[in-house]
Amino acid sequence: MNGQDFIQHIQFNGDGLVPAIAQDAEDGEILMMAWMNAESIAATMESGEAVYWSRSRGKLWHKGEQSGNTQLVESIQLDCDGDTIVLKVRQKGGVACHTGRRSCFYLTLKDGQWTENSEVITDPAELYGSDK
Repeated sequence: MNGQDFIQHIQFNGDGLVPAIAQDAEDGEILMMAWMNAESIAATMESGEAVYWSRSRGKLWHKGEQSGNTQLVESIQLDCDGDTIVLKVRQKGGVACHTGRRSCFYLTLKDGQWTENSEVITDPAELYGSDK
């Protein structure tokens, strides 16, 4: 594959997006899920840090641009159907979730109830100001 020929193998949805799962490159923990488009994938490859597409803002979102908790990308993997990406990352700052936790997947279903499985590492107000 030359240049950006790899893009043609990705099955983007009707909005031009593909789900991207950020996984810790060292221990395999799933940190978060976000969306990427062709532009964010190219920006990720160019910078070596995760760049996603923010649906709510309608623009590229360089992970950690506000909080400082960037993701250094070690590899990008595509699933067998071509419709989901996994980014193996090194999470800087230890926090991937806007709630101040390591992972966005901090709720576990137990006996029909959602229970928290991890603590807040950094107060979100410290990461984003008081508007989160």
